Amino acid sequence: MSFEVLVFLVIVALAFDFMNGFHDAANSIATVVSTGVLKPTQAVAMAAAFNFIALFIFQVKVATTVGKGIVDPGIIDHYVVFGALIGAITWNIITWYYGIPSSSSHALIGGLIGAAVAKVGTGSLVASGITKVVAFILISPLVGFLLASTLMVVFSHLVFRSTPSRVDRWSRRLQLVSASMYSLGHGGNDAQKTAGIIWMLLIAYGATGAKEPLPMWVLVSCYITIALGTLFGGWRIVKTMGQRLTKLKPFHGCCAETGGAMTLFMATGLGIPVSTTHTITGAIVGVGSAQRFNAVRWGVAGNLVWAWVLTIPCSAFVAAIAWWVGRQIL
Repeated sequence: MSFEVLVFLVIVALAFDFMNGFHDAANSIATVVSTGVLKPTQAVAMAAAFNFIALFIFQVKVATTVGKGIVDPGIIDHYVVFGALIGAITWNIITWYYGIPSSSSHALIGGLIGAAVAKVGTGSLVASGITKVVAFILISPLVGFLLASTLMVVFSHLVFRSTPSRVDRWSRRLQLVSASMYSLGHGGNDAQKTAGIIWMLLIAYGATGAKEPLPMWVLVSCYITIALGTLFGGWRIVKTMGQRLTKLKPFHGCCAETGGAMTLFMATGLGIPVSTTHTITGAIVGVGSAQRFNAVRWGVAGNLVWAWVLTIPCSAFVAAIAWWVGRQIL
C-alpha cells in the first residue's frame, strides 16, 4: 500500500464518518424537534457539540472492538478496508434516500465481514466479536424499550398530581438535558467505529504497531467529522423517527432520550458497537407502548426491523463486490 492510497482511504473513512453523523442525526434530534422543544437548527447544533464532547468522556473500547474484534487483524489490507467502507457508504445512501433509519454501525460491521470473507473466507471472522454485535441488534432496542417504558411509568406516577402545564414546562427543560446526553452517547459509540477502521489501516501500513495505542489525531478527526455530519442533519429520517412511530410530547421525549442514553453509555463502557438507531427506536416504542398498546404504529416499527435484519447481509454483499473492484483499481 502506497502512502497516497493510505491518505485516500483515510479520507474515505472520514467521509463515512461524516455520513454516519448525517444519517444518524435523526437519532439525536428527532424527539426534541418533534416535541417542539428546539428548532431543527438549534437541535443539530446542540447534538453536534455533544458528539464532539464525547471525545473527552469515553475510553476507546469500541474502537478496539471494531479494529481487532470483528475480523482477524492479520488479514486486513487496503482492499478489505476499501470494500468495507464502500459497502457501508452505499447502504447508508440507499437508506437515507428512502428515509429508513437503519444502522450505520451495522453497515460498517457488515462491510468488514463481506470484504474479509471475499478475501480469505469465513475463517477470518472473530466469532466472539460478531456474536456480541449480532446479539445487541436485539438487546440494545430491548434495553432502550425497557428503560424508557419504566421511566415513563415511574415519572407518570411522580407527576400524577401536577397540572399538565407544569409537567410540560419541566419536561421541556429536562428534555434539553436528555437530548444532550443521548447525543453524547451517540458520539461516544459511533465516532469510535470509524476510528477503529483508520486504526486498522495504520497498522496495515506499518505507521503504528498492533499493540500501540490509537493515535490521538485519529480520535480527534473522527469526533470532529461526525459532529460536522450531525450538524448538516439527515432530515429525511427525522419524520420517521419523531412522528410516524408514535405521537410524542416533551414528557415522552425526555423518557425516551434518557432510556436511550443510559443504554448507549452502558454499551460504550462495555466496548460494544451498538446501533444508536436501534436504541432510540426501542426507546420511542417503549414510551408509546407505556401509554397504550395501540399508541405505537406497529406496522412502521415492523418495517424498520426488516431494514435492521437486512443491513449486515446487504452491506456485506456490496462490500464483497467493492473488494473485487478495489483489487482492480487500487
